[in-house]
Amino acid sequence: MSFHKIVVALDDSDLNKAVFAQAVALAQTTQARLLLFSGMGDASLVQPTTLPSEVGLFSPEMMSSTYQAQQVNLESRRVAIEALLARHVDVAHQAGLQAETTLEMGDIEALLCAAAQTWGADLIVVGRRGRKGLSEALLGSVSNYAVHHAHCSVLVVQGELEQA
Repeated sequence: MSFHKIVVALDDSDLNKAVFAQAVALAQTTQARLLLFSGMGDASLVQPTTLPSEVGLFSPEMMSSTYQAQQVNLESRRVAIEALLARHVDVAHQAGLQAETTLEMGDIEALLCAAAQTWGADLIVVGRRGRKGLSEALLGSVSNYAVHHAHCSVLVVQGELEQA
């Protein structure tokens, strides 16, 4: 099977290097284009709330400073992810490949599959950290979601298995 458009799901984990290397190797064999995808999950997105101050738990000033600190942290994280994606684009270009990036905010699993479909990808390359049982159920699994919901083939790069 020949791939022409490969979406690569990247994050700041240790598995990131192996996922990217596998995608580059595949793309080089067929001169496929790469879409380097990363996301910031719903837990990263902060919204101001008035509920605690309404019930008298926190002052408006405390809520404002907490929200501002969260916004600074979110912006710092976004900049770091964009830098990571830019470094990977440079490596892909040096390997003679066409590559572009997208950084999405929200439900990463669904956004990954939607980006692949919209871009017309024929393969998604994603890592799997090796979580099992309750850990996987609570923390979710981007790779599991992609395998079950993507419109195209999915290559899962296995990380080290979690010890029971």
